[in-house]
Amino acid sequence: MSERSLKFFAGSSHPALADAISALLKTPISPLDIRKFACGEIYAKPVDSVRNADVYVLQTGTQDVNRDMMELFILLDSFKRSFAAKVHVIMPYFPYARQDRVATPREPISAKLMADLLSKAGADHVITFTLHSDQEQGFFDFPVDNLNARSLFADFFKKKNIKELVVVAPDVGSAKEAQRLAKILDAELAIINKVRPKHNVSEVTHLVGNVEGKTCILYDDLVDTGGSVANAANALRKKGANKDIYLAATHAVLSADACEKLRSANFKEIVFTDTVPVAKEKMLPNMKIISVAHLLADVIHNVHTGLPLTPLINP
Repeated sequence: MSERSLKFFAGSSHPALADAISALLKTPISPLDIRKFACGEIYAKPVDSVRNADVYVLQTGTQDVNRDMMELFILLDSFKRSFAAKVHVIMPYFPYARQDRVATPREPISAKLMADLLSKAGADHVITFTLHSDQEQGFFDFPVDNLNARSLFADFFKKKNIKELVVVAPDVGSAKEAQRLAKILDAELAIINKVRPKHNVSEVTHLVGNVEGKTCILYDDLVDTGGSVANAANALRKKGANKDIYLAATHAVLSADACEKLRSANFKEIVFTDTVPVAKEKMLPNMKIISVAHLLADVIHNVHTGLPLTPLINP
């Protein structure tokens, strides 16, 4: 249990989530001075002293991911140079996580580079959601809380009482996580095999499992350009699945024309968490957003005090 003060900061990337966490913790968001010089360089520092304080700073990956990361690195350096006792990074969506291995000659492992840069800049701990692979926790030289939104999705779908339910992994890599959700929902499991002829392009090759006449939930860690899940939905319908297909994914990256692809895929509902902010112009009528604020606030409170937050909210 820490006797040091808790200071909660929020970078530029996700003010709505920061406000929600702040309200749950009953802790104000400490002010930052963030500016950009005419040449494009970022200036960032805490306004008030952080000496001997436990600092928690929220910064997630967005469409302006390189700005987000550079702003965070500079903030971390300023906290450490200002004698913060511990610096905890709350990064709901960890950018560059998909670049986690050398798949073809001369490729970088950019996820490892991001972990190294966070450490070098001054982070002591990272709280994140659903890394692209669990093994990425080994990239960090400090503790990592790799949280999962599975329980949030399970609660959402349990309320619907869907009969003849199948959880579908849109690729082999997501099969283990899809199986975990299927077990909670007492549903069957199906796996789609796909190939990627080039970046952001996917092709469905075959389906393992029976979906004929059944309602499917496509379940993945993220949706970027939307091509994979749109192709998967079409493949499921060709295999005789119920036309009401649901999509659930933790991170709503939604690059390029992703929303058009999702609209044309005619999902019954699309369910994301708010690990990434979704702009109003990208919100579709059938899109639902589940907040991770309570899970993050609970972890922050637990790390700082050793006690769960929930009893304080719901005595």
